[in-house]
Amino acid sequence: MDDMDLPMPDVEIESVSPDELKDRIDAGEDVTLLDTRMESEYNEWKIDGETVESINIPYFEFLDDEIDGDVLARIPDDREITVLCAKGGSSEYVAGTLKERGYDVDHLEDGMNGWARIYERVEVERYGGAGTLYQYQRPSSGCLGYLVVDGDEAAVIDPLRAFADRYLEDVDDLGADLQYAIDTHIHADHISGVRSLDAEGVEGVIPEAAVNRGVTYADEMTLAADGDEFEAGDATIETVYTPGHTSGMTSYLIEDSLLATGDGLFVESVARPDLEEGDEGAEDAARQLYETLQERVLTLPDDTLIGGAHFSDSAEPADDGTYTAPIGQLEAEMDALTMDEDEFVELILSDMPPRPANYEDIISTNLGQQEADDEEAFELELGPNNCAASQESLAGD
Repeated sequence: MDDMDLPMPDVEIESVSPDELKDRIDAGEDVTLLDTRMESEYNEWKIDGETVESINIPYFEFLDDEIDGDVLARIPDDREITVLCAKGGSSEYVAGTLKERGYDVDHLEDGMNGWARIYERVEVERYGGAGTLYQYQRPSSGCLGYLVVDGDEAAVIDPLRAFADRYLEDVDDLGADLQYAIDTHIHADHISGVRSLDAEGVEGVIPEAAVNRGVTYADEMTLAADGDEFEAGDATIETVYTPGHTSGMTSYLIEDSLLATGDGLFVESVARPDLEEGDEGAEDAARQLYETLQERVLTLPDDTLIGGAHFSDSAEPADDGTYTAPIGQLEAEMDALTMDEDEFVELILSDMPPRPANYEDIISTNLGQQEADDEEAFELELGPNNCAASQESLAGD
């Protein structure tokens, strides 16, 4: 049954916007969510938090006039409940049926699709280079990007297509022009915004090492090779080739202060090595990742900040609210970074999570081998990113 076919109860239901819900969670308020999506969707991707209680009861359990008593018994009646679904229709229906029975309820406006449109810009306070550095955060999928602004020039690293207009608006508000839109690699979890921004007059940059994967638009882009530098005002962005997650994986060292590592190293984990060549090529990629981490990343000064392209539910933000951490801290906290090569490879191959949803179509779209309009692109990337190895097995005690 489609959302539009649901017989809406004759009661007024208040809605809460995704931003309002996020603010409540960030403030540490106790939040109780009733997620009415199918169990498989819920298990793959849901709203979490230390003060969030989440209950999953699919909407079809509420379609009968006499709702099963066991269903109602699972829903607390002593607090406010926020009902949510995929797009906001069935949650409004369920909230109405519960309000008719005396529950204190509202529903999440636009559902998980609305949650996926939250995109926040947070200043990296420990950044020590020229200008100002910001981290973009998409809580629904854990995607991260970076914006460096100095004077009247700016550059963005790992932009998302869904928010291409947002970067231009933000940079304009900051009194600058966006000079570069830079990708770290061919992403498998979201649609890149580099080509969209390039079409708006921003210089698009992709790793030279990624072209051989079948990029169809390389002639239209600036290719970044190891050691190349890009300038945004007085801020220098140095290209650092860091293969492992993919053969073309490339990091960018911003003012010797923060290494934007893409999917090579995160604040809570390291990359998974199987998204390019599958299980057959995973071991070789894992050994390449080990070499990269030991020889190209961990050799940087201990106070160099690491900023990945993602964060997971197990990641802890720094005091400034960003998912960044000094290399020295990560080396002290993450067992995987101090293992020998064979131990490292065995560990990260032993417990990899499911691959990102629609990752093959996303990769093909990012290579330019297939097309997707804005709505199709947005739908493709809904869900968790799953680009890291298992966090539970990699962290220290």
